[in-house]
Amino acid sequence: MKYILIFILTILTMNAMDLEPWKGKIEQLSEREKNVLIHKGTEPPFSGKYTNEKSSGVYTCKICDTPLYKSSYKFDSNCGWPSFDDAIPGAVKRIPDADGRRVEIVCATCGGHLGHVFEGEGFTAKNTRHCVNSISIKLDPTKEEKDDTMSYAYFAGGCFWGVEYYLEKLDGVKEVHSGFMGGHVKNPGYYDVVAGKTGHLEAVEVIYDKSKISFEQVAKTFFEIHDPTQTNGQGPDIGSQYLSAVFVNNDDEKNTIRKLIAQLEVKGFDIATKILEKQEFYKADEDHQNYYRKKGSLPYCHGYKKRF
Repeated sequence: MKYILIFILTILTMNAMDLEPWKGKIEQLSEREKNVLIHKGTEPPFSGKYTNEKSSGVYTCKICDTPLYKSSYKFDSNCGWPSFDDAIPGAVKRIPDADGRRVEIVCATCGGHLGHVFEGEGFTAKNTRHCVNSISIKLDPTKEEKDDTMSYAYFAGGCFWGVEYYLEKLDGVKEVHSGFMGGHVKNPGYYDVVAGKTGHLEAVEVIYDKSKISFEQVAKTFFEIHDPTQTNGQGPDIGSQYLSAVFVNNDDEKNTIRKLIAQLEVKGFDIATKILEKQEFYKADEDHQNYYRKKGSLPYCHGYKKRF
């Protein structure tokens, strides 16, 4: 009886979806897209274009273009489909499957089928996995993840594990992601970057609340947790992928870094830190996020030294 009631509720929910406003866009879908988005099919595992995608941006609904997931929510679960541990508030609706065992997720705007949601697997701290069909979504790299209170900053100071470890401890910093920036290869892999094949630097993306901490305060800490005078890497990590750099978003950030470098040079430091324009940030695999916290140890080539 329980499963029959769930089935009836699911059918009623499907019938209640008003697809008329999206009729034109639905007609433009391929048969494969319709099979998933309208008829709730599933694409084969490891076949979707976004399974291993690491580019920044916002994932939107293939039918109605509603923003659904930020790229920072994406993680590598090795399940064969794109995985997200969160959704943009109000963008995704949960519907019990007719069998009563799984929970379907659909676009809350048009009702297009996205996939299923699972909880309790322990992949990330949020303990949630939105298992989404690539064919149901589109990545828009032009859409920013930022909101009115959060700002983004990008630093490279050797192995990203240590930089992330210290910067995420700052009051006002919401998240720090380890990744890569500055190279010439799309979606670089960790070992290709370490081998110096892609031109990327190991870097971190710092998401901070500008009402609680300033870019200058974050940047000061960056200069105090690594050796900004080393020209060939950081500590024992030698190579162009480990150089010290700040990727700036605008002239204000550039001028702030120039000011801090000038202050350090007055104190006798010969600063090697490069000031570079922000490029596309590629988030590293989940194994490289919060590395030292997972390992329960301290960074081997980073430490705090008061310089300002």
